[in-house]
Amino acid sequence: MGKKSAEIATLIRVQSWSVDEERRMLGQMMGREQSLIEDRERMRKELLAEQAVAAAQPTLAGHAYAAYAVNYRDRRANLETVLAAVRAEIEQQREKLANAYRELKVLEEVEENWLVKERAEEARLEQLALDEIAQNLHRRRMRGV
Repeated sequence: MGKKSAEIATLIRVQSWSVDEERRMLGQMMGREQSLIEDRERMRKELLAEQAVAAAQPTLAGHAYAAYAVNYRDRRANLETVLAAVRAEIEQQREKLANAYRELKVLEEVEENWLVKERAEEARLEQLALDEIAQNLHRRRMRGV
């Protein structure tokens, strides 16, 4: 492996780490999104439970439920805002990952092209050496005749 191929291999290794890091960050963001979705579902179940209590005991829970409902609406709006922001970050991270992956593929293609050129050059030099050996043998035979 020539010097340029070794340099490209190093670049590929670094870019692979970059792709892995972008993938890891995307996974974390998607985990955060899932956590928010689970929070939203938990809040929805809490709301249903509070509504059931308020319906069963309207005189006792009337004022408390009204305050809960206002608080729920605010918490839900905040959660939806955060969820939308996380989803936007996920899309940006997906684009970063795609770019990093494209760069990796370009480097891998460059490496393959260099390896093909190196193999061709090695084969050419080997053929030159074999041709020289054949010429020397031919000259020796001609002198010996």
